[in-house]
Amino acid sequence: MMSDTDQAQSLGSHWAELRKRLLFALSAMIVGAAFAYIYVQDIYGFLVAPLADAMTDQGGSQRLIYTGLGEAFFTYVHVAIFAGIFLTFPILLFQIWKFIAPALYQNERLVFSGFLLATPILFFAGGACVYYLVLPNVWPFFLSFQSTAEQTVLPVELETRISEYLDLIMTLLFAFGLCFQLPVILALLARSGAVTANALRKGRKFAVIIAFVVAAILTPPDLISQIILAVPVLILYEISIVIAVYVQRQTS
Repeated sequence: MMSDTDQAQSLGSHWAELRKRLLFALSAMIVGAAFAYIYVQDIYGFLVAPLADAMTDQGGSQRLIYTGLGEAFFTYVHVAIFAGIFLTFPILLFQIWKFIAPALYQNERLVFSGFLLATPILFFAGGACVYYLVLPNVWPFFLSFQSTAEQTVLPVELETRISEYLDLIMTLLFAFGLCFQLPVILALLARSGAVTANALRKGRKFAVIIAFVVAAILTPPDLISQIILAVPVLILYEISIVIAVYVQRQTS
């Protein structure tokens, strides 16, 4: 048996290793953010394209505004940081994998390497779902509340602050990316024995309710965007049941 001194040294070495790997991932994110700032206007243009397309179709001010002297600059900094974190997220996962891999058996490494590969793919898939499916349907809904002077005596036009718009976009991208991690989370729980495929099947009705509640919280208040988030999550839930069955067969 290990003595208390050996255990303390072992724990200290593990903490040192974890700190080193997290610092490496943080450094990669900082470098990624600095690199992204060079192209921040291109990234900004990419993020506002869905709103610009909707404004072209529905009319309006055709612009974003800022009301503070430093607002545009700090918004660009936030966009660069967001892009740096978003793009270097796989590096963080890889560093976590390198930390836990030595403690796993060969068959466990194969299983967890599959989860490691699926995590960034699902994260980016969630972001793509927001950008290509949710936003093109949500922005026309909000722009439909604009009116002309003939309709409401005084015209109602959208004057969106650049910081508010981009904060909303970045929140949605991360929220959808995290929601799309459902198969990985449930598969890991099945692997550990915390849940079973039968339990997931019995929990379908609760999954439907939770999916739509989460969608109502994370998305703007219209039914289309809520359905666009909830339906993929429920599909991923069904995929999780299939994965749980496979995992149980492998562990039995």
